[in-house]
Amino acid sequence: MDKNLCSNFLLVKAKFPDELSNGEYQFIDEYFKKYCTSGCNDPIAKINAGCLYFFDEFFGTSELFKSVAKSNTNIVDYIIIWLSYMLNLKENTNSNISHLKHFYDTTINNDKYTNPIDNVSEYKNYKDLIDKKHDLTNNDMNKNIISKLYEAFNILCNMYTEFDESKPNCEKILEKANKFVEKYKELDGNCNITGKSSCSKILFTLSSDYINFKNKCNDIPPLPGIASEIFAQRLGFTSSSSIATKLFIVLSIFGAIGFFFGISYKYSLFGFRKRFKKQQIREKIKNIKKKMNQ
Repeated sequence: MDKNLCSNFLLVKAKFPDELSNGEYQFIDEYFKKYCTSGCNDPIAKINAGCLYFFDEFFGTSELFKSVAKSNTNIVDYIIIWLSYMLNLKENTNSNISHLKHFYDTTINNDKYTNPIDNVSEYKNYKDLIDKKHDLTNNDMNKNIISKLYEAFNILCNMYTEFDESKPNCEKILEKANKFVEKYKELDGNCNITGKSSCSKILFTLSSDYINFKNKCNDIPPLPGIASEIFAQRLGFTSSSSIATKLFIVLSIFGAIGFFFGISYKYSLFGFRKRFKKQQIREKIKNIKKKMNQ
């Protein structure tokens, strides 16, 4: 996360507010004209325009992929939480299918999301980016969790946009940091960051970005019991005991290598000494023969 990412979300929020007016979405068509080929007359078309805007801004070309997104596909987590929140502003009239699954089936499967990203080999298209991060056909986030994740995201984004690295004022950020930690505590019981659900993945990304921010502002509160789990997951371990076990194995391997190198060195040194003594004996025999021939 950085200011550039958050400024894009704030810009969309200004043109496409995240609250309804008289039960309807507020939407400035002109700003999203590029994505409104059919007029953006219905809610899904409006939300789709916002979603495509984000993907184009962060992943639209190989240059953007590297310079703006910095090859950080965790940005997809934030697009998904924005998408989920916007879809859930209106009540679901079809109880047999979630808003997100319906959007995935009807919209993300179209050509705008399946066109190739030029000169990017890791991902075929936007749909591939999404599928490798989330299973949107699995309804694993309820409206309450989505709202809390979205609130946490907004708090963290405000922290990043308000923070001036040239003149750091961590005290100014403290209140928002406390709010983020409280929001995290509320979510922690529902979203285990080591899990594989969308909720878990988004909370993991939020937590990582909070910890990255804390590196700039050490005075803000830590996330309760989270740091070791995050670093364990980054290393591919699942628990502190696992870390200890694997660390012991690694150290044992290095110890064994050192031991064998020591033996090898010892024997090579012993062999060298034997060869040196043989050479000395040969030299002595040669000298004796020379004296005998004189």
